[in-house]
Amino acid sequence: MRIFFLSLGLLTALISPAQAAVRVVATVPALAAIAREVGGDAVEVSTLVLPSQDPHFADPRPSHALTLNRADLLLAVGLGLESGWLPTLQRGARNPAILTGGGGYLECSGAARLKEAQSAPIDRAQGDIHPGGNPHYLIDPENAKRCAKAVADRLVALDPGKGEAYRKGYAAFAAGVDARVAEILAAFAPARGTPIVVFHRSWIYLIDWLGLREVGAVEPKPGIPPTPAHVARLLARMQAEKARVILQESYYPVATSRLLAERSGARLVVVDGGPGPSQTYADYLHGLAGAIRDAAVR
Repeated sequence: MRIFFLSLGLLTALISPAQAAVRVVATVPALAAIAREVGGDAVEVSTLVLPSQDPHFADPRPSHALTLNRADLLLAVGLGLESGWLPTLQRGARNPAILTGGGGYLECSGAARLKEAQSAPIDRAQGDIHPGGNPHYLIDPENAKRCAKAVADRLVALDPGKGEAYRKGYAAFAAGVDARVAEILAAFAPARGTPIVVFHRSWIYLIDWLGLREVGAVEPKPGIPPTPAHVARLLARMQAEKARVILQESYYPVATSRLLAERSGARLVVVDGGPGPSQTYADYLHGLAGAIRDAAVR
């Protein structure tokens, strides 16, 4: 009798593919965090780039291609952020569904409200410019909610039997973000208007959301290393504007930022580029805003 029941359980598992989790692969940690919260137990989420890695220059690995071969849905930032490495992985995965334009591919920039879109012609002398808009839009909670809605809609299309669960997952995500944002902004009030320096032009959405004032960037142009002359000009500007914070991701070199902090009196805040595997999207925002506030208000 015992053998019969074990066999029945195995047979049920084999003939019930609808119970399998949807395999979602995100290019960056923020999209992975959003997908986990929207999809809940109905999805299995992995990410190609770690929070400590620069998403502009990820290193494609054979294991990534294998992960994408098994994926049901690939979530990308778009706007050229992953253009140096993702197409190679998509082709190598041999999974037509996750190719650009396929039903298993979602470029989330289409749902976001973007800044810095370029209408004039650009060239490499201007640095790492993204003509479609600044791709670091996920740091804006409103954009995160818009992208979460797009993710939920695509999951419903791929897995309609669990459509109600995905819609509820999106609603819970949006409500949770709204509640946490209200808490964050209230706590951040003393730091509004703080003059801030960034390393790379990746924080414009955050600066607008928190009401900060950007004084300058360590990079003279996006992706271009700072020269001594640029550093000297930036230091003078920081001193004149009384900049209090230098903000950068952990994957950028810190030597120049540390020098500027020592000579200007600003505080250097180094953060990961997105949520960790056990963090929610709102948790990441909370920690990020808190680190900036603590550096600004002292």
